[in-house]
Amino acid sequence: MVCNQLIHVRVRSQRRKLFSGEKFKSCGICVVIQLEVNQDSVRALSHTPASLHINQTQHCKLLPGLVSSQAQLCRTNLELMQTIIQAAREVKKTCQKTFADMRWNCSSIDIPIDAPKYRPDLDRGTRETAFVYALSAAAISHTIARACTSGDLRLCSCGPIPGEIPEPGYRWGGCGDNLHYGLVMGSKFSDAPMKMKRSGSHANKLMHLHNSEVGRQALRDALVMKCKCHGVSGSCSIRTCWRGLQDLRDIAMDLKTKYLSATKVVHRPMGTRKQLVPKDIDIRPVRENELVYLQSSADFCLKNEKLGSAGTQDRQCNKTSVGSDSCDLMCCGRGYNPYTEKLVERCHCKYHWCCYVTCKKCERMVERYVCK
Repeated sequence: MVCNQLIHVRVRSQRRKLFSGEKFKSCGICVVIQLEVNQDSVRALSHTPASLHINQTQHCKLLPGLVSSQAQLCRTNLELMQTIIQAAREVKKTCQKTFADMRWNCSSIDIPIDAPKYRPDLDRGTRETAFVYALSAAAISHTIARACTSGDLRLCSCGPIPGEIPEPGYRWGGCGDNLHYGLVMGSKFSDAPMKMKRSGSHANKLMHLHNSEVGRQALRDALVMKCKCHGVSGSCSIRTCWRGLQDLRDIAMDLKTKYLSATKVVHRPMGTRKQLVPKDIDIRPVRENELVYLQSSADFCLKNEKLGSAGTQDRQCNKTSVGSDSCDLMCCGRGYNPYTEKLVERCHCKYHWCCYVTCKKCERMVERYVCK
């Protein structure tokens, strides 16, 4: 059998009998076993090959980074696990799109699977960590809720019909996203690593659990009424409506706003136990809808491996912008270099009856700028 896929699997115990380069031929995949503990299952699952379909319980052993309760969830609900893998890929893609215009552009979420852990920017309890955990929790529940609606999960179906009476001209119907099922199953998976006894410091666990719940709250706020018109000649005399979730990109933008206003906290005794409280305004408790972080972030201007900063050298900037993607802010005052790029675009398009469109190709030169 030709082996053209590679998955790095971490196991939690050295008591298993291991062989270097051991091959599991049952699913046509070469598996390299490493004795490392992966604390972030979402990052690990985002590297799962698209060709791997979780349809047998032994496939759960091939998934990297799962803690015991997550592996058990996989074995008892294989369809759900396939949905969670899809969500993990969405987290990586959405995070990088959301922060493409900022110095920290979420590039560190895409590190190789054989790396033992995140880079320091996502491993030190920073506001970047807060965003990634919140987005991960929201994305997993979001993907599960929509999978119920699309029929990809047999253990759930459409969301419940709202109890309130609709306005005249409106009626409840269609198939709403099953947010309740998404939240229940999503939290079981997302929060499992933080509920283990040996999963880092108590302060970090509290931070991650809080920020994950902030992500799920953002998801609850993103459940909106969607409608479809009915009527003669498009009159829209009747609207059939249901409750559906906004796109994950919109939820990520909401979480980005919370990231920019995140609250730094400290871990200190409050009554009989330690809790997270705002560092500078500890007269109030942490709000349920705010992201929190324990460590200040780097400015991400210069490359610094210890701080997890990739720097902004050679990053593209916008000369005319006054926002975070401006050459002044993106390049941290170091200046920028211009270059020209040739773009090939469709142009002079013409519609032909019936029914196709023909276009010509036009070339134009555009000026771009990258940070020094």
